[in-house]
Amino acid sequence: MPIKIAAKVAAPLSLSPDLSVVGVYAPHTPKTASKKTGLPSQVSSIDRELKGALSAHALREEFTAKKDQVLSFSYFAQGKVRKLILIGLGEGPATAAEARTFAGRAARFANNEKATSCALYLPPGLESRLRALAEGIELGAYRFAKYFTGDRRPKADLAEVHIGAAAKLSADAKKQVDLGQAIGRAINLSRDLSNEPPNVIYPAALAASAEKMSKASGLKVQIFDHKEILRRGMHLIDAVGRGSVRDPRFVHISYVPRIKAKKRFVFVGKGVTFDTGGISIKPAAGMQEMKHDMSGAANIVGLMAAVAALKPNVEVHGLIAAAENMPDGNAYRPGDICKSLDGKTVEIVNTDAEGRLILADALAYGRALKPDYLIDNATLTGACLVALGAGCTGFYASNDTVGDQFAKAAGVAGESMWRMPLLEDLRDQIRSDVADVKQTGDRYGGSITAALFLREFIGDTKNWIHADIAGPATTDRPSGWTQAKGATGHGILTFLSLIETVAAER
Repeated sequence: MPIKIAAKVAAPLSLSPDLSVVGVYAPHTPKTASKKTGLPSQVSSIDRELKGALSAHALREEFTAKKDQVLSFSYFAQGKVRKLILIGLGEGPATAAEARTFAGRAARFANNEKATSCALYLPPGLESRLRALAEGIELGAYRFAKYFTGDRRPKADLAEVHIGAAAKLSADAKKQVDLGQAIGRAINLSRDLSNEPPNVIYPAALAASAEKMSKASGLKVQIFDHKEILRRGMHLIDAVGRGSVRDPRFVHISYVPRIKAKKRFVFVGKGVTFDTGGISIKPAAGMQEMKHDMSGAANIVGLMAAVAALKPNVEVHGLIAAAENMPDGNAYRPGDICKSLDGKTVEIVNTDAEGRLILADALAYGRALKPDYLIDNATLTGACLVALGAGCTGFYASNDTVGDQFAKAAGVAGESMWRMPLLEDLRDQIRSDVADVKQTGDRYGGSITAALFLREFIGDTKNWIHADIAGPATTDRPSGWTQAKGATGHGILTFLSLIETVAAER
């Protein structure tokens, strides 16, 4: 059931939920703190109501409301024990990303406390971040519990959240909450698809999920089956999927605004629903995590659902190349030469570098749509994870202008992304002796040569971004607004930020 979120002006502890969470700014000066307790003055009313017990506890725990600091306090009221949590927001004011994180953490605390209702009390100024707060509530409350049975099932689900604002709300407060919830749910849809096991999500099932979302959201969708993929000349997608009994699919989702679009975006996602490595088979250890190798495609489904809710005045297309990479007597081999959609021939070196192949055909298809922005995202290389760690996306840009735009969008979204260089000196590594281009280069600089390979298929597209999300597409610990292990939907908020920035340009 969806979470009911309502915002209104309310004093701390004026509501009666299972859990109360208060966002607290750290004092800028001694004047903004209580002389007796040192606590920020905004929680003085709570302390008075609790007869000084909160300040005594805060003093003992050395709580000063510095960023991400947490103080948990239990008290007795109205005949039952109630739980209060203070979350430090630093000196403020909080950005949208910080507001989203605050709400995400609050929702996770609610899940941990088995609370079905929660109140978020905001410090002054945070009432302007209602959309981000609603996004955070949805994202923080997320958990993938579909396959738990018996005692493993969650004992309670967060059903109701009251946002208590310290100041008057804007006239569009409900609209902002509703939009934030829609975006949060769209990202959670992406997470669901990636978290599903590979016996449930395979190319045809992924395409069916994209179709279901599109029809529910009023978007146009086209799905190419294997026969159509071959007819159109997408031989690289065919090659990757050839070893599986589950045929590949290609999906094209379209959003076109009612008014004339200012710009056209094309987003592309890698949808390898399971990656064994093919003939160049992976080690068994950790192979189960390769169900997440379609996170880029899952992001496209979530992004397009969010775009449908946002309704920007730009045209947005989402493309998914979906295949399952399996070893079989019919599988493609190292040494094969395959023709791509745009006509270039590709020498196959390693069948475990399959993602760039299906992306190549998808990019060639996407560039034919004449986009102003062509952006792909994929769990593409372990090399990027080695370079930047598990929490950061490495992205490549065709020029400095679009690179700066994308970096700024990531900063606004609060997602960790770092621009990587397209080093021309490494281009020789993908020069083939027997075909137009070689699929992989040397071990060192592997993320860069993968990007250089993809660039071969963008044609004369001016603004291209390649985002290698291999690290942050999944997480093994709660962090930020991503408060559950597994898929994160990392990248969608940045893509939305870029879309909104361009849509707002005159």
